[in-house]
Amino acid sequence: MSASRARPVPAGLGQRLDLGLRRLVPRGTRALTVLVLVTVLIGLAVWRLPDYTPLVTFIVPLGVSSLILRPRQLSWFVVFVLFVLALVVPTQPDLTIRIGVSVTVMFGFGLMILLSSFRRTELGVGGLQGESMFVDLRDRILRQGGIPELPPEWYAASELRSAGGTPFAGDFVVAARLGDRLEVAVVDVSGKGAGAGTRALLLSGAIGGLLSALPAEEFLEAANTFLLRQDWDEGFATAIHLSLDLRTGRYDLRSAGHPPAALREAGSGRWRVIETEGPVLGLVEGATYDAVSGLMRHGDAMLLYTDGMVETRTRDIALGIDKMLGQAERLLRGEFEGGAQRLIESIGSRNDDRALLLVNRR
Repeated sequence: MSASRARPVPAGLGQRLDLGLRRLVPRGTRALTVLVLVTVLIGLAVWRLPDYTPLVTFIVPLGVSSLILRPRQLSWFVVFVLFVLALVVPTQPDLTIRIGVSVTVMFGFGLMILLSSFRRTELGVGGLQGESMFVDLRDRILRQGGIPELPPEWYAASELRSAGGTPFAGDFVVAARLGDRLEVAVVDVSGKGAGAGTRALLLSGAIGGLLSALPAEEFLEAANTFLLRQDWDEGFATAIHLSLDLRTGRYDLRSAGHPPAALREAGSGRWRVIETEGPVLGLVEGATYDAVSGLMRHGDAMLLYTDGMVETRTRDIALGIDKMLGQAERLLRGEFEGGAQRLIESIGSRNDDRALLLVNRR
């Protein structure tokens, strides 16, 4: 048969039904429609086949709805499921104590979902969608902390650990390469764990933009102004900023109330603290930040870190720095690659957020 006489193959029955369902039911309510139909079928099965369909089957649509429905849809659907449950309970042949306990548990479960839907209404997204949004934001923070590609003679790595092992932390690292300069900031937002994570989400984006858009000498001043304008109850943060010339090894360090950087000089083989001073971000209007300059030679290494690495409730920060540098001497001797991970896992408070940046000139 010639191609001009060929007839198109008709769509299958499943494709036609799916197309008809899409036309009749708006996309935003398809999941709700399916769950309503499932609930009705479960109600009919419990009514007509009580020996084969237990009442706890209503848990299935309740649980699924809490994951996929929008907050406004969820509240009405929970009421609908509990209404169907109340209708079929009197149809049971034997109203035993076991059935009464099952009904009580399901009404309690429905009430919990109903209360959570009221909270989600403030956000405007459902369970899985809301979780995916937070995961995406977390991944953005981790990507911003990624070190850009450096010349072969340089090695840099950052590590982050949060209090309690949660995926959100108040400590973060942002980095940018502007031509032959590497700009890095290690920031510690007030609070810890998930409590500080929401502020860190906003601040990391702002800090990342300022870091790549402003001259090094203006960066901390602009970050301080930004924090002052947020009017947060805990609206302060500490930070340390490294501006490194990748050709010459010259560096400028500026600190905003942050623990000092540490430099290992290849000539002596010892670590020393680089003292830097400056007011905490978000507290003093019009604050200025002076730089401490130096030179990283071949074989030198530098550590930038947050106070979770060196401070605990029972240990002074100065003693903590000494302990960290002792561990760095032992763990990083002759091998800096992977050293940031080894060091952050061996030291620091597990009850506080920790961030660490290691830079080495090979």
